[in-house]
Amino acid sequence: QVQLVESGGGLVQAGDSLRLSCAASGRPISTYNIGWFRQAPGKEREFVAYITWRGGNTRYADSVKGRFTISRDNEKNTVTLQMNNLKPEDTAVYSCAAVSATPILTYTYNYDYWGQGTQVTVSS
Repeated sequence: QVQLVESGGGLVQAGDSLRLSCAASGRPISTYNIGWFRQAPGKEREFVAYITWRGGNTRYADSVKGRFTISRDNEKNTVTLQMNNLKPEDTAVYSCAAVSATPILTYTYNYDYWGQGTQVTVSS
């Protein structure tokens, strides 16, 4: 079983950047597909990006494509979400999640393990 802890959230202005980290313990993160999701107040949790354990394939939500980059550092047992040109609509709690199988990785319910989340607030 893997434990996930997110960090790097904060309050920034529109156009700024943030770098979120998802640190794993208990098992090597290299054996998991990792997804980032976010949930804004009053809204359902939505897919942001994922990276596969095999091949490091990535996929992004249309709303963040070209602004966010997901990457993994297996030696440091972390996955990072670099967020550039942030917009007020990016405001949400961001969570990382892990699954060892490879189902449809854009679906929240396909993930087995979740971190507690980190708040990102973007002011206009």
